[in-house]
Amino acid sequence: MPVSRYHARRALPRCARPRVRALAAALTLSLLSNIAHAQATSEDPPAPASGAATATEPQQSPANATNLDRVIVTGRRQNLVGEAISASEGSVSQADIAEHPLLRTGDLLEFVPGLVATAHSGSGKANQYFLRGFNLDHGTDFSTSIDGMPVNMRTHGHGQGYTDLNFLIPETIGSLTYRKGTYYADVGDFSSAGSAEFRVADRVDAGQASLTVGADQYRRVAVVDSTRLGAGELLYAGEYQTYDGPWTDIDEDVRKKNALLRYSVDIGGGRAHATLMAYDNTWNAADQIPQRAVDSGRISEFGSLDTTVGGKSSRYSLSGGWSGPAFGGTFSADAYAIDYALNLWSNFTYLLDDPVDGDQFQQVDDRTIYGFRFSQQWDRGRSRWRLGADGRLDDIDRVALLRTRAREQIGTVRDDSVREGSLGIYLANEFRFNERLRSYVGVRRDQYDFDVDSTLATNSGNASAGITSYKASLAYQPADRLELYASYGTGFHSNDARGTTITVDPVSGEPAERVDPLVGSRGAELGARMQSRERRLQGTLALWTLALDSELLFVGDAGNTEASRPSRRSGIEGGLYWYPNERYSAHVEASYTRSRFSDSDPGGSDVPGSIPLVIGTGVTARYDNGWQASAQLQHFGRYPLIEDASVESQGSTLLNLRVGREWAKVGVYLDVLNALDSRDHDIDYFYPSRLPGEAEGGVDDLHFHVFPSRSLRLSLRYTF
Repeated sequence: MPVSRYHARRALPRCARPRVRALAAALTLSLLSNIAHAQATSEDPPAPASGAATATEPQQSPANATNLDRVIVTGRRQNLVGEAISASEGSVSQADIAEHPLLRTGDLLEFVPGLVATAHSGSGKANQYFLRGFNLDHGTDFSTSIDGMPVNMRTHGHGQGYTDLNFLIPETIGSLTYRKGTYYADVGDFSSAGSAEFRVADRVDAGQASLTVGADQYRRVAVVDSTRLGAGELLYAGEYQTYDGPWTDIDEDVRKKNALLRYSVDIGGGRAHATLMAYDNTWNAADQIPQRAVDSGRISEFGSLDTTVGGKSSRYSLSGGWSGPAFGGTFSADAYAIDYALNLWSNFTYLLDDPVDGDQFQQVDDRTIYGFRFSQQWDRGRSRWRLGADGRLDDIDRVALLRTRAREQIGTVRDDSVREGSLGIYLANEFRFNERLRSYVGVRRDQYDFDVDSTLATNSGNASAGITSYKASLAYQPADRLELYASYGTGFHSNDARGTTITVDPVSGEPAERVDPLVGSRGAELGARMQSRERRLQGTLALWTLALDSELLFVGDAGNTEASRPSRRSGIEGGLYWYPNERYSAHVEASYTRSRFSDSDPGGSDVPGSIPLVIGTGVTARYDNGWQASAQLQHFGRYPLIEDASVESQGSTLLNLRVGREWAKVGVYLDVLNALDSRDHDIDYFYPSRLPGEAEGGVDDLHFHVFPSRSLRLSLRYTF
């Protein structure tokens, strides 16, 4: 983010294509019409392993993504000694997700150690993420997917790599695997800091319906169940949520609707699945506010300066895949189609650019995404080979930045249509020298093509680029329950397609420099992983470094390009996970990062928005009489807001609690969110804005979004 201007002006939803919506509705009604009959006529499915949701589809190991054996994840984190290729990877089960109190759906990514999920706007907008010294904005440099479908949106109206998780229903997630660093050949774009993949469960142990009520008109109803249908299993789920928020001058008026249907079946010696997901949401927003407006009494810390901002978004997807034995090994393939829309209204500078009509703007994003991925694995003696490819086409009907007043359009900054296609191919080998020593090497080639059609003809055009990435790791076990790792890899992220063809700044009319389509990164890591004899205690430790090339960035909030600088980040992170018995578990995770620009500039060398210290810890207790309790605490330290570090954020600490009681069919749970009633800031920025009566040019000031105040949420769950 630039020093002088808040960079995150970004995106907005459109109405989904009627034909796609009609298809989704028809499929939903068709499948749901068979559920009651199926429940009455089908025999009960085989009893799954423990855990609310079970992912029985062949899984890819988070360690090397080459193990396609059937895995049922039931623990908190898998033991990966002898499997992983770095210390910075792991897995989270549905049982862990279910016990963790969540303020927002985006908080699911905080299961990745060291990752911080914040918010600076309304509940329907994607969270802002921080990891390994990156201000990831809404997802740049951290790749997120679900069952092979990418979540990151490239060439997005609001921000490159935009990662909105609001379409997920937490009860349907069978597992989450994460891998930090650039060391994995099967992951391409947006993965310099790491990646995460959610897996939807094939079935649940038992159907459940839940009702949650809480402060600020929070209401949530969710249903999830599975049943035998023909030769396979049908999982179905729905969610409806409302929320007004704690703000003094607006009601967020969230209206979130989610639905999911998934059919899975054993066929051809393997496992096939087809999944339909539907999401729609509307909301009003309380954006970040300037400190001086609070200090002067103009507004409270829960107030707003523009009460007409907010958004609408929708996401409809159809995906499918198959994994099983083929071609002398194991074959896995996934394909998907996504219909997505966003309309987002924001105002971060108020009267700085337009003292008459104000600085509110609208971002529009309307697209269809098609893609696939496949992999073929062969085990030959001591070698495991994996050949794979993935492709994606973003057919963007409209990506626009508009000037608005009270959500009414008064001007156009940019209005474009884009076609962006990519193809990636990789080859990886894992070789086991002996019982103690393993190696992993991989190479990946990615090719991108951009086609931009802009209302300003001079900014239209075509561009293409390719990049080759190299990966290598060694894993050595000096003892049975200790493994050491050395890893190196190169990676990249793509830039906004509009920046690859731009020639004229749409606001100033001045010449604009085109961005590099693909920006390379280089990372290395030394790590260790250990476990006790009975696996009651597990631990990880990693020393890492990551360098990014010099680049230009396309700023979706301004419709132009902006210079950035080469940078280097280094850090240490570790985690301890303790399971003394079946009743109790505890964990502590900590990371420290040093981030600096690697060139020389009198303005300073600190990377704004880079969080040095992150600590997360939690404890969980479960008793035979049905009582359970959980406490989760997260702290992130002060971080610089400008390059010379003369202005810093205050840091923050957040504590969430849960206590509950379960009987045979009924469960009651009480969540206490922000239990300490902290007034710490969810996020901070430093940039100029202008309030009524202030001089031209505005005032450089801290702009922040406060944590929602302490709130209670009571949930009732019925199992059937």
